[in-house]
Amino acid sequence: MEKLIALYLRTSTDRQDSGLEAQERALLDYCKSKGIRDFEIFRERGISGKRTSRPELDRLMGIVHEGKVREVIVYSFSRFARSTKHLLEALETFKEFKVEFVSLTENIDTSTPMGRAFFTVISAISQLERELIVERVKNGLKNAAANGRFPGRPRSREAEPIITLRQKGLTYRQIAEVLGVGHSTIYRAIKEWTESE
Repeated sequence: MEKLIALYLRTSTDRQDSGLEAQERALLDYCKSKGIRDFEIFRERGISGKRTSRPELDRLMGIVHEGKVREVIVYSFSRFARSTKHLLEALETFKEFKVEFVSLTENIDTSTPMGRAFFTVISAISQLERELIVERVKNGLKNAAANGRFPGRPRSREAEPIITLRQKGLTYRQIAEVLGVGHSTIYRAIKEWTESE
């Protein structure tokens, strides 16, 4: 089966129709210049980039996970990702499923050596950020324990640092290492938090 080329565009408010049209025109011009004829357009109109769930982006990532997408083309990072962390997570997913990513504004194409170098750089920065967070949290826990505040908290509060660290992009292994808790505790806390959202 032929894999899909996906064009993703988004505006934050319904009043930005001209912005949506401008993005679409730029993406179509790019496709024309590259001889790309078969593609599907994913449009988000009036959807904030800060929202964790966007219908068309969710649909796009769903078919990425099904292995049906060859390339994702966007007008700019800001139209696609809500944060650097979100962008990096998406790029990691694309890499896993062998999906190329193109951003016109930033002139990034992960099928090129420069695009791959860019991905490596932001991955390294993200890893550094996670390691700094781990270090700060460890120091904070040591300080709290030294003052007798951290141990013996009620179970309902046990999940708070787990959720905070997970939202900052730490893996289960990193959270377990920092907080000294088991994976089952982390899984349970995240599951309860997700279900309560």
